[in-house]
Amino acid sequence: MNRKTLTDKDVSSFLTRDEDHFFDRKALAASGKTVQKIAVAFANSDGGEFVVGVADTLEEPIPENRWNGAAKVEDFNGHLQALTEVKPPLPMEFSILEAPGRNGLVLLVRVEKSSEVHQTSDGTVYVRKGAQSLPVKETQRILELQFAKGAASFEDQILPNIPTEDVSDSQELRRFLSEYSPKSDPLEFALNQNLVERKSWEPKVAGVLLFSDNPAAAMPRKCSVKIVRYETKEDDPERDHLKSTATLEGPLYPLIHDTVKSVTAAMSAVSVWTTTGLKTLQYPPEAIWEIIVNAIIHRDYSISDDVQVRIFDNRIEVVSPGKLPGYVSLDNILDARYSRNSKIVRNLARYPNPPNKDLGEGLNTAFQKMKEWRLKQPEIVEDGNYVRVTIPHIPLAAPTEAILEFLKNNPQITNKQAREITGIRSENLVKIEFYKLRDEGRLEMVPGLKGPAAAWRLKRKR
Repeated sequence: MNRKTLTDKDVSSFLTRDEDHFFDRKALAASGKTVQKIAVAFANSDGGEFVVGVADTLEEPIPENRWNGAAKVEDFNGHLQALTEVKPPLPMEFSILEAPGRNGLVLLVRVEKSSEVHQTSDGTVYVRKGAQSLPVKETQRILELQFAKGAASFEDQILPNIPTEDVSDSQELRRFLSEYSPKSDPLEFALNQNLVERKSWEPKVAGVLLFSDNPAAAMPRKCSVKIVRYETKEDDPERDHLKSTATLEGPLYPLIHDTVKSVTAAMSAVSVWTTTGLKTLQYPPEAIWEIIVNAIIHRDYSISDDVQVRIFDNRIEVVSPGKLPGYVSLDNILDARYSRNSKIVRNLARYPNPPNKDLGEGLNTAFQKMKEWRLKQPEIVEDGNYVRVTIPHIPLAAPTEAILEFLKNNPQITNKQAREITGIRSENLVKIEFYKLRDEGRLEMVPGLKGPAAAWRLKRKR
């Protein structure tokens, strides 16, 4: 077990740090049940760390009196034993902390966010909410936690009120099988691929999403795609900015194609200033394709909401229901390989021209193509129970380079045009870029133009 000697600054941090979503502390007398609860809550949430041997605020209000550790490492055996009884085993590591002039040893436990749902030895599931470790007792909530973590997938849920024929006799399945090898009977294929429950002959969510001719009518959750066009660049658009909305439905393979087609058509109606002049909004087709495919096939279908594609004047946002699954994080998302909906992924890959042809490389392709087009890379964030990918229409070039590139193709440039091609939103910050180029002797103001019409041009030789 790792052993560390702390500095006074480190000790002060453990004594005074606020207990929160990622940190907790307990006195040496804390029971095995207590440390189990904290560790399970961290693993089922976003990870965290806690110390045993440092009293919490309620037990000891004076920070300097909180450190009261164990006389020897063996005194933590009960806590360590309790932590090993958690099911399934926790992803964690231990350290023994000691501090000169402080009483005894302290146990530090670091718990990683887990791809599984853990429970204490008495079978209770806990999650972390702020500084509390709260029990999850309802079966449905535990199931939702499993879906969110990728420990279980909603695609495997049976839909008891939907006839098997919605899958086995659908036009989409027959169209798929007409090009599938070996030649298969529709019902036999659905049973063999576990898209229909063998015992009850009831369809599963994956089967309905893939092959029902109208999944939106059969599913107990929303499962369509909504495309929204906003005529603005604002982060929080107003209702007045909303130009159009469209909801697309259907089995997943044609739904993916219809979505990309509709987004491309909507983009063609948006005009933006680029370094080469006024053009329609364009992105690498591969980037649009891969990000939309990723949002549809890896989303959490247990959440009743549609995938949303929001088209702005300067960006596209693709919002997919569900947190990142399993061990996937924002730090490793371009390298990690994890499929929340394995049946959906596997069967889409069987189409003659599969939408997920480069399985596991989709987002990498999107990032690479944006770089090749000299556009800034997409931004991926977790926003509550959703993952949002923003595809910006901002050049990789530095602002001054973008301005000079624009002036190679155009006689002059206004502040508004410069804001569009650089992605800088502040009028004053764009002025600073103009002044830099002026001071370098490369730009001059166009005579006679003032106010909103004021413009700059390449400095002319006298």
